[in-house]
Amino acid sequence: MRIIECVPNISEGRDRAKIDAIAAVVETVEGVRLLDVDPGKATNRTVITFVGGPEAVCEAAFRLVKKAQELIDMRSHKGEHPRFGATDVCPLVPISGITMEELVPYAHRLGERIGNELGIPVYAYEHAAKEEKRRNLANDRAGEYEGLAKKLVDPAWKPDFGPAAWNESVQRSGAVAVGARKLLVAYNVNLNSTSTRRANAIAFDLREAGRVKREGDPLTGKIVTDASGEPVKIPGKLKAVKGIGWYIEEYGIAQLSLNLNDIDITPVHIAFDEACKSAAERGIRVTGSELVGLIPKQALLDAADFFLKRQERSLGIPEREKIKIAVKSLGLDDLAPFDPRKKVIEYMLEDAASKRLVSMSLERFSEETAGESPAPGGGSVAAYVGALGVALGGMVANLSAHKRGWDERWEEFSRWAVKAEDLRTRLLHLVDEDTRAFDRILAAMQLPKDGPEQVAARKAAIREATKGAILTPLETLRLCVASMEVAMAMAQDGLPASVSDAGVGVMCARTGALGAYLNVRINCATLDDEAFKQQVLAEAETLKAKAEAVEAEVMALTLTKV
Repeated sequence: MRIIECVPNISEGRDRAKIDAIAAVVETVEGVRLLDVDPGKATNRTVITFVGGPEAVCEAAFRLVKKAQELIDMRSHKGEHPRFGATDVCPLVPISGITMEELVPYAHRLGERIGNELGIPVYAYEHAAKEEKRRNLANDRAGEYEGLAKKLVDPAWKPDFGPAAWNESVQRSGAVAVGARKLLVAYNVNLNSTSTRRANAIAFDLREAGRVKREGDPLTGKIVTDASGEPVKIPGKLKAVKGIGWYIEEYGIAQLSLNLNDIDITPVHIAFDEACKSAAERGIRVTGSELVGLIPKQALLDAADFFLKRQERSLGIPEREKIKIAVKSLGLDDLAPFDPRKKVIEYMLEDAASKRLVSMSLERFSEETAGESPAPGGGSVAAYVGALGVALGGMVANLSAHKRGWDERWEEFSRWAVKAEDLRTRLLHLVDEDTRAFDRILAAMQLPKDGPEQVAARKAAIREATKGAILTPLETLRLCVASMEVAMAMAQDGLPASVSDAGVGVMCARTGALGAYLNVRINCATLDDEAFKQQVLAEAETLKAKAEAVEAEVMALTLTKV
């Protein structure tokens, strides 16, 4: 499935009625989901985020730009953030199933439509740029709204689409930059200072463009030039980062306003860490940070791993705990509460139905299992028991990583804990997937059979759904057997006081494995594809035998230690 994100920034951050009216048009397009509306009073700017298929997102973006043109008059706009239009920027971002090269034509078609139908000057930037100097948004927006009248008549800066005229409509709307870019993280770092000048100095340390070299004062001293008379530049520390410093009256502090244009090159945690170092060199302390818009989940998980490694702590802890560590380490809750469910892209897109069972309480799950419906049944329970088993192995690994006197072994146990956590999350996914697989068989059986073609189609659908209902518990069986390796390692080398937990873990894993084995067999009984059936049953028998053998070995070892 092809999914893209659009993150238009509109030049209105104070009038909530206007903001809501502009954002509301997004969801008038079928197949588009509005994820986030993030206004800033001091910047007088709102970041809006929505996702969907490429055609639907481009239609929603056009409607948003049109509504912003109707409601925002740039002639009276003031704000801290650089801007040159009612919709200042409108980037398209590939999320899944589409490459950057495939996305660029969508940006061009959107820009052309905005220019032709709305009469707004459009500059194409980043990967959609038609010439190199226009790739950088800062170049396109240089002079901001106040310099736009002069820019439009400069042949070197003629818009890529739309009018090159300072008419009444353009005076009201300004221009818009439409682009195709990688995921950008808008990230502000909070300082215990009110000095814009000092915040700028830190931002110049960090941003890739760096600063112009000066004699004496780095901000106001005489510019140093080279032999050809060009200013000498001192590059910043961080690649793919843009930044400025500003004072935010709303919070009463100075901030570094950073755009992380490629978090594969400069991750959030590195930007934060380097900001802390540069601030400390100037006697300033970083108190926290702030996300504007949304962030990929992996960026926060990577941040958590970064800080956990510094503390020589195990990385194999649950995702929820990692997110908490990232939030606290980056100080994302410094200015306001930080709710990951409203700031992390994957959580915003998460389908609640996909985790119907695993989101239940233990009591509710047991009630659901005990009900009159055949699902959830043994397959889902087997996956859940397996998840509990490997969770115990992970617990022993984490406890061992923190044992006094074993400090030099924390990485060894961390690796086992990471393996256990990966297996646990995959088994939990199979709890719901097993029930969904059964539901697909029921759906196939309900297909019409009023003629030879319908009968054949129904039979084929049942066959494919049955294969899915076989492969799902087979995967549970594989994962349960793989998880027993963790239990074996912890029984052999883990914390002696927790060896019984490793024993319980391996018994749970064996139960999950044998339960999954039974589900494979019973679902194979009705399948009419003999070659597929025999291949699956052969693997299942091998895995069953291994599960029983490993459990016996671990139990024997455990009993020698308790």
